[in-house]
Amino acid sequence: MLDWKNRTGKGEARERVDSKGTATRGYLGGVLASRAVLAVIGLYLVVTILLGWYWSEEPSLFPVQQNAQAAAEHEGHKMVVGYTTVETLKTVAGTLLHKPGGYISNDRFPPGLWMDNMPSWEYGVLVQVRDLSRALRKDFARSQSQSAEDADLAKAEPKFNFDNKSWILPSSESEFQEGINALSRYQTRLSDPNQSGALFYARADNLNNWLGDVATRLGSLSQRLSASVGRVKLNSTLKTETVAPGQAPQVDEEIVETPWMQIDNVFYEARGQAWALSHLLRAIEVDFADVLAKKNATVSVRQIIRELEASQEPVWSPMILNGSGFGILANHSLVMANYISRANAAVIDLRQLLSQG
Repeated sequence: MLDWKNRTGKGEARERVDSKGTATRGYLGGVLASRAVLAVIGLYLVVTILLGWYWSEEPSLFPVQQNAQAAAEHEGHKMVVGYTTVETLKTVAGTLLHKPGGYISNDRFPPGLWMDNMPSWEYGVLVQVRDLSRALRKDFARSQSQSAEDADLAKAEPKFNFDNKSWILPSSESEFQEGINALSRYQTRLSDPNQSGALFYARADNLNNWLGDVATRLGSLSQRLSASVGRVKLNSTLKTETVAPGQAPQVDEEIVETPWMQIDNVFYEARGQAWALSHLLRAIEVDFADVLAKKNATVSVRQIIRELEASQEPVWSPMILNGSGFGILANHSLVMANYISRANAAVIDLRQLLSQG
C-alpha cells in the first residue's frame, strides 16, 4: 500500500514537472514566433524602403535624334518629317511605364503607396504627353481646319487622357499602352511611302498653336512654384469706366501660399513637365528645322531647351527646402521657378517670331 502511494506521488510530481516544461516550451515558442514575425516585418520594411529609394530616381535625359534613328532602323522605317516627334512622344510616354518601378501613381501597396514625389513627376510628364497628342490630332496631322483627323491619333489622345490613378478594370498602364500602340500605327503609315493616309504638316501656325499650350503650362507652373513662400495676388474690384479721373483703381490684395505638404509635389510636377518638354522640343527642332531656320528661330528653341535641361540638375538635398527668398536656407521651388520663367519668356519670343511673315 505504501509502495503504491509512493509510486503515485512520484507520478504526480513527474506530471507537474512535465506540465511546467510544456508551459515553458509553449512560452518560448510564442516568444520565438513573435520575434520571427517582427523580423519578417522589419525585413519587409527595409526592402520596401530600399525599393522606394530606387524607384524615386528620376529617368535621365536621352538623345532624341539618335533614339529616333535607332527606332527607324530597328523597325525598318524610313525617316520622314514628323517621325522624330512621334517617336519621342512614344518614348516619353513609354518611360512612364518602363522606368524602375513602372507606373507608380496608381499603386495600392507599399512602397508605391507611400511615395508622392514620383507620382507628381509622372503627372507632370503626362500633362505634356497629353498636350502634344492633342496637337498631333488637331493640328500637326491636318492640312486645314476642315480636313478629317487621323483615325489612330483620334484613338491615342483619349487613351492618354484616361484617369491617371485607375488601378484596375482598366488600369492606367493598359490605357496608356494602347495610346502608344495607336501612335505606332500612325508612325508606321507615316513612314510608308505607299500609304498616303498619314500626314504631318510642319508649318509655323501648327507649331505656334502647340507653343501656346506650352506657354500656358509654364506660366502656371511658375506662379505655383513662386507661391512656395507666399505672394500677393492683386484683383481689381472696379471696372475701368467707373474709376474717377485722377484716381487709381481700388485693388484687393490676397496672400496666396502653397500648403507646406504640397510644396514638394508642385516641385516634382514641374520637374516632370520640364523633363518631357525638353525632349519634345528637341524633336520639334528636328522636324521643324526648315520653318525655324526661315524664321530665324532656331536659337530661341535652343534657349528654351537649355533652360529646361538646366532645371534637371540633381537635387542633393534629402528634402525640398523652402527657405525664404533671401534667407539662410535654399528655396528649391524658387530656383525651379527661375528656370521655368526664363523658358516661358523664350517661348513667348519664339511665338512672336513664328507669327511674323
